Amino acid sequence: MGQHDLDFRTAAQNYSLLTIGDGLVAQIPSLLLSMATAVIVTRVSAAGDMGQQISMQLFDDPRALGITAALIGSLGLVPGMPNLVFLLLGGGFGALAWKIHGRRAARAGEAPTSAALDTAAPPEELGWDDVHPVDILGLEVGFGLIAMVDKSKGGQLPDRVRAVRRKLTTELGFLVPAVHIRDDLDLPANAYRLQLLGVTVGEAELYPDRLLAIGDGIGSQPLDGIAVKDPTFGMDAVWIDAQRADDARARGFTVVDPATVVATHLGRVVESEAGSLLGHQEVQALLDALARDTPRLVEDLVPKTLALPTVVRVLQNLLDENIPIRDMRTIAETLAERGGENEDVDALTASVRVALRRLITGRLAGFADTLPVITLDASLESLCLNSLEREQSDGAGIEPGLAERLYDSLADSVKLQEAGGEPAVLLVSPRLRPWLAGMVRHTIPLLNVLAYNEIAESKRLKVIARIGGDNGSTPDAAAGRTTAHDSLAPNLAATGAAA
Repeated sequence: MGQHDLDFRTAAQNYSLLTIGDGLVAQIPSLLLSMATAVIVTRVSAAGDMGQQISMQLFDDPRALGITAALIGSLGLVPGMPNLVFLLLGGGFGALAWKIHGRRAARAGEAPTSAALDTAAPPEELGWDDVHPVDILGLEVGFGLIAMVDKSKGGQLPDRVRAVRRKLTTELGFLVPAVHIRDDLDLPANAYRLQLLGVTVGEAELYPDRLLAIGDGIGSQPLDGIAVKDPTFGMDAVWIDAQRADDARARGFTVVDPATVVATHLGRVVESEAGSLLGHQEVQALLDALARDTPRLVEDLVPKTLALPTVVRVLQNLLDENIPIRDMRTIAETLAERGGENEDVDALTASVRVALRRLITGRLAGFADTLPVITLDASLESLCLNSLEREQSDGAGIEPGLAERLYDSLADSVKLQEAGGEPAVLLVSPRLRPWLAGMVRHTIPLLNVLAYNEIAESKRLKVIARIGGDNGSTPDAAAGRTTAHDSLAPNLAATGAAA
């Protein structure tokens, strides 16, 4: 059949072998040319011996030999090809690739050489940038309260904190530092913590899906909820469902949301620790602002009359006793006038308090003409003055039992004033005022201790209680009641005789 007397099947087989084989042979030069070009291109990017680089590319990386083995082995499976030759070559390249792979794995498991250690990046040394200063004011929240901080999720806490800071800045007279809010995974989920200069000054637990009802309310039926203490003032409170808010308000409870609880607590802490928040930088900013209106006054005050640290300490004393420093002009004038005579901080603070007497009494009595006050009996005041003199001379102070009974009597009088909705003011001599104020500042925080010369001329005094009288009683002129303090009288007589 056909031209060479071949049948169709034999002719097709011979034709396929001849044509495909001729095509493969014709492609061999192109394949070699492509390989040479690839070697040259990769050779250009690195410096070194050509033979060494070709050897590294072909025999140092098992991937290249593995791919070659797979391709040659595949050709060995094609019918009509020299199968045995291709399969032997593919198996040989595969064995070589496996051996190179094992050698590289063993080399990788060895310890690094000294040269490798020399080229490794040296560890970064510690520097002063790694020492981070503590935040002046900080608020840490548990992960369950993060939604209150995230404004994108409707969190109102940042806005409440900003409003409290703005309000206190206006009231206290200096810029309250920013409050840094962060989450702390070490806290319980619904807890928060207030920090001042890195020290915890308050913490409590919230229920973000409830409202806090504060107070005793009206009626004997208690509110359904979680009974707690108000974190700001320590009053009885109950965490209630939002649906019961109207009922709680109708029964006389004060109902607030969790963000308001935190903001109120923060405001209370800032007010009580305002002196610690005022530093040299803040005082210098106050003096710079005052210098824009009265440059000569500031120039005469600092540094001619007083050093800046002395001014800072006086302002801190005022803030510690809940006296705002908004009237910087009066404060600066008083310090400039008195600073040349005496640089004692306590004496300068007392002079400034006298100059601010209208502010002090106005905050307590408002527009009322009369200021209710508590006084000490003359014998008790004399005894306290003698104790103060002995404390300054030989270290002896007031007898502990008498001090305890004095505390109790003052605390009872403060409770009566608080129940009547009036401020509690203890009026004493100027020499005794700093000493007594320091004694009761933390134990009876609602008691305001004033000196006689710190009362504004426009205010009339009304003595509502006298501590330590001869008859051992405290007459209440305002309400017409008498509160017993007979525990003071026997001790006064005995201690007075000893003095």
